[in-house]
Amino acid sequence: MQTELSKRLGVEHAVFGFTPFPAVAAAISRAGGFGVLGAVRYTAPDDLRRDLDWIEAHVGDRPYGLDVVMPAKKVEGVSETDVEAMIPEGHRQFVRDTLAGHGVPELAEGEASGWRITGWMEQVARTQLDVAFDYPVKLLANALGSPPADVVARAHDRDVLVAALAGSARHARKHQEAGIDVVVAQGYEAGGHTGDIATMVLTPEIVDAVDPLPVLAAGGIGSGQQVAAALALGAQGVWLGSVWLTTTEADLHAPALTRKLLAAGSGDTVRSRALTGKPARQLRTEWTDAWDDPAGPGTLPMPLQGLLVAEAVSRIQKYEVEPLLGTPVGQIVGRMNSERSVQAVFDDLTRGFERAVDRINRIAGRSAR
Repeated sequence: MQTELSKRLGVEHAVFGFTPFPAVAAAISRAGGFGVLGAVRYTAPDDLRRDLDWIEAHVGDRPYGLDVVMPAKKVEGVSETDVEAMIPEGHRQFVRDTLAGHGVPELAEGEASGWRITGWMEQVARTQLDVAFDYPVKLLANALGSPPADVVARAHDRDVLVAALAGSARHARKHQEAGIDVVVAQGYEAGGHTGDIATMVLTPEIVDAVDPLPVLAAGGIGSGQQVAAALALGAQGVWLGSVWLTTTEADLHAPALTRKLLAAGSGDTVRSRALTGKPARQLRTEWTDAWDDPAGPGTLPMPLQGLLVAEAVSRIQKYEVEPLLGTPVGQIVGRMNSERSVQAVFDDLTRGFERAVDRINRIAGRSAR
């Protein structure tokens, strides 16, 4: 599963694996793919440094990258406290009532509320980059449009490729104009923030729009046959995120959540603003239903929604309140029906890819006679 891009980065398979877990990122790279660590949850530079140190110690000489969430336009003088003050009291009460209705316990006194979605903030993202550029990362991906021009230049000065996600050909062309090296065509089926266009339609549109830039296909991909299809559509690789959630190296800290993922079908996800304020595909739960109910207050725009629900999500996860328990995940969740190692996932991907290529070769051979 090699392409010009994978050869340029020195990886065996053109499989780029996004994950919030350092152990998964390192395992993806060791298996011959390209592991990409999601940085948005790191609000303390020392925590990111600790996990990049761990990856360095466990990845061998294999390449890896980092994914940040950084707005292209800088907003000056806005602190997290300023943003918190914008959250209406009615929305706070809705959160309290929803949690109380499901008997979700409070956190212990003095206990931190866990991950807060602040990685979108300019100053936080830049501290992540200050740390990352001390390490031999080979690719910097941005999930929120093109990063600022000075960040692109800083990466290029270090021979780091810059990738950006796009949900339309128009977005992809803007990335190209901004000097991006790789465009990730993220289809409607994907987990997390997505647009409205399906991967099968989106991938060739973006390939044509930004030629000759390399494109990675993302969304609904979890088998070798789908990897072959992505390459046939003109992509130079695939960007996979959801499939790693049920690997043995992943650390969800919630056995109940793993059980829900393994039991879910491809129709058990929903695009909801409940988590961040932007449409993000995730498991459908009573939590997403509450926020999507027209009788409720509705979600707030990003980043207000993420800050509003941060403690609630931490409580739901800590106490594993199954009716409310969810996570961003794509429609490929219907194929994620067993816990496997990252290497086992790669073994299945390569076998499926070979079968698909053999099938196409047979078809082409018959049609040529």
